[in-house]
Amino acid sequence: MSLPTYAPALEKTSAPHSPVGVFDSGVGGLSILQALQRQLPHESFVYLADSGFAPYGERDEAFVLQRARSVLQTLLQQNQIKALVIACNTATALAIHVLRQEFPALPIFGVEPAIKPAALLSHTRRIGVMATAGTLGSAKFQELHRSLQDQAEFVLQACDGLADAIEQQWQQSDHHTVIKLCRKYLDAMGEFGSATHQIDTVVLGCTHYPFAKPWIQALLGPHVSLVDTGEPVARRVAQVLEDEGLLAGLDHTPTLQLLATGETRNLQSAAKAWLQSSQPVSKV
Repeated sequence: MSLPTYAPALEKTSAPHSPVGVFDSGVGGLSILQALQRQLPHESFVYLADSGFAPYGERDEAFVLQRARSVLQTLLQQNQIKALVIACNTATALAIHVLRQEFPALPIFGVEPAIKPAALLSHTRRIGVMATAGTLGSAKFQELHRSLQDQAEFVLQACDGLADAIEQQWQQSDHHTVIKLCRKYLDAMGEFGSATHQIDTVVLGCTHYPFAKPWIQALLGPHVSLVDTGEPVARRVAQVLEDEGLLAGLDHTPTLQLLATGETRNLQSAAKAWLQSSQPVSKV
C-alpha cells in the first residue's frame, strides 16, 4: 500500500535545554526512560503513553505508522522536543524508517530485540526471543535475524497478550495473569539451562517485558541470562546528543512530563513504582 509522505513539522530549532521525547503504546517504555534518566541525569524528558490506541503489538503497519506520526507531531508542536526515542519495539520495526525520512533534522532512536548482544553472551548458542507478533513479523527484525543466523540458533516466541497483561496489572493489581502467560510462552520455547542443547539466554524483545523480569527469572532459574535494550539505547542517545551539541548543561534543572492519550492511571501507578515519580499524568 502506498502511504502519503509528510513534511517535517518544524525545522531544527531545538536547544540543549529542550526535552527528549519518549513514547510507547503504554507503560512499557518506562523501562527505556529509566535507563535514559540514569545515563543522562541532567536531561529533561517528556514521556507519552499512547494508551488510547494500545496495544500496538498485534496492529498492522499502517495503523502503527499513523499513530507514530501523530505522537511525533504532538511532541514537536506542544513540547518542542530535541530528539525522539521510540521506546516500543513494534513501532520501531514498523515506523522508524518512515519517520526518519520525514523528519531528517530530528534525531530519532528506536529499540529492537537485543539478539546481537545475546549472541555474544550465550555459551550454548541457543537463544530464546520473546516479542510481539508485530515485531517478529517485521522486515526489520527478519533482516536482523538473518544477519545473525550463523552465530546462534534463535527460538522465536510471539507472546500475544503479554504486553497488555503487564499494562493492566498496574490498574488491577493482578500479577497472576502476567505470570501465567510468562509460564505458557516459556514452556513453548523448550528447555532452559547451561547444557549444550538448552537455551541459556532469553531476549526480552518488548519494552513491557522488563517489568515482568522478576517472574521470568524465577521461572527460568538463576543460570539463564535475560537481555533487554534499555542500557544500549541510553548510551547511544547520550553519544548522539553530545555529537550534535544538544546535551543539557550541568546547571540545567531536569524536568519530567508524563502524558497519555487514554486513561492515565496505569502510567501514574507505573511511574510511581519504577521511577519513584509522583508527577501527575496529563491527558492529551
